[in-house]
Amino acid sequence: MINSGSGAAYDVESLWQKFEAWLRRHAPEDHKALRPGASAAKLARLEKGIGFPVNDDLLLLLSKHNGVVPRRSSVEAGAFLLGYSLLDTDGILEWQRHLASTAREAVEDGYEEEVVGRTAHDRWVPFAQSLTGDLLFIDHRGEHYGDIGELSFGDPEFRWLGPGIGAVLHDLCESVEGMSPLRRLGRRPSIHEGRMLEWVAG
Repeated sequence: MINSGSGAAYDVESLWQKFEAWLRRHAPEDHKALRPGASAAKLARLEKGIGFPVNDDLLLLLSKHNGVVPRRSSVEAGAFLLGYSLLDTDGILEWQRHLASTAREAVEDGYEEEVVGRTAHDRWVPFAQSLTGDLLFIDHRGEHYGDIGELSFGDPEFRWLGPGIGAVLHDLCESVEGMSPLRRLGRRPSIHEGRMLEWVAG
């Protein structure tokens, strides 16, 4: 896991403010890429489209910033979450439906054990995407509720990143403030051209 202790309580709003303030100072183009927050109506449409209540921490982040300006290349800013860009409500709904459809088709075709809960699930809600289409998602299943996973298409199983958005933000803040690596993930922060945060191997 990324984190410092499963089960710890984190103030997601304060952690996000801390991380955003760091971006403003050290990665100004990343900060500029953040879009205005989603309205209550958009958040309601998201939940209605998904069909179940969305994790409160994710709703909080969306209320502050409804994703980032879409990137067209790796030299554009906005991929400050471990190389992933925050999705807006439309993107979240689109990807959640895709994962739900993939899981449903796997059951229908007899591949449930290989797919469901490993590379797709209808209770996974993606919230960030890389240029290659890989995803970060928040789990909405019972005992796994709130867990953050990384889904790299082509890999046989997702990678667990931490027990919630708060835990992940906590460790990202510590990493960028000390410019120290997230060792388990094999990634370290780097500021590119004084304008954007990158995560590089090491």
